[in-house]
Amino acid sequence: MTVRDVTAVLEAFAPLQVQEKWDNSGLLIGSPQDAVHGVLVGLDCTPELIDEAVACGADLVITHHPLIFGGLSRISPDDPVGLAVIKALRAGIAVYAAHTTADKAPGGVSWEMARRLGLQDVEVLDPEAPGVGLGVVGNLPSPVSGEAAVRLVKERFRVAVVRASLPVARVERVALCGGSGSSLIGRAREAGAQAYVSGDISYHHFFQPDGFMVMDIGHFESEVDIVDNLFTLVRKNFPNFAVRRSSVLKNPVYYF
Repeated sequence: MTVRDVTAVLEAFAPLQVQEKWDNSGLLIGSPQDAVHGVLVGLDCTPELIDEAVACGADLVITHHPLIFGGLSRISPDDPVGLAVIKALRAGIAVYAAHTTADKAPGGVSWEMARRLGLQDVEVLDPEAPGVGLGVVGNLPSPVSGEAAVRLVKERFRVAVVRASLPVARVERVALCGGSGSSLIGRAREAGAQAYVSGDISYHHFFQPDGFMVMDIGHFESEVDIVDNLFTLVRKNFPNFAVRRSSVLKNPVYYF
């Protein structure tokens, strides 16, 4: 089997042409013709993840976040990105990223958030084509108070802390976007949501009009479920092949 065989499955789920212009999804290291004997799936392509790939015999690493994001002015072992690149090249490991492609794909990052929260009648928040786009919006099974919505989000996403604006009186419709989602706050209000859940929300975005609230659960916390999606996708299509889910999934943000 080759890298191309595996990436064809990934790109049937999350086509490269839907990625954002600033993104760097796709095959970042290696050749489509490279032979593959094992696959390791993770969220971030860290040096530790490459070490894990070497240890388990994987010669293709699939992550959500791109290892190479923007220009590299130098490749040095003193930098985590440079070290991961060096380790991958030395070990002959191909590296692939499904970033905004998996953000926009039906059943991708935001859809997993909706599943975790138990939303119904889910649709794309910012559609580019039928069923494709950033974010989702849907309805809770029954309305809850703003405080209860915060508790529900904390419970379902298994987070100890949520950064939130002033809770509203009633939440029935919720919008979500994995990763950095501040740009879709306006779309969430337009879609009739009373609450918006995302990550990396900046200070000024917590000033919201009456009847609408935002919740920041963290970048990692909002996206980590995509690892299981990608792992299941590859394993389903190659059931007799060595596919592993990384055991070193680690949030780089610590709370004290």
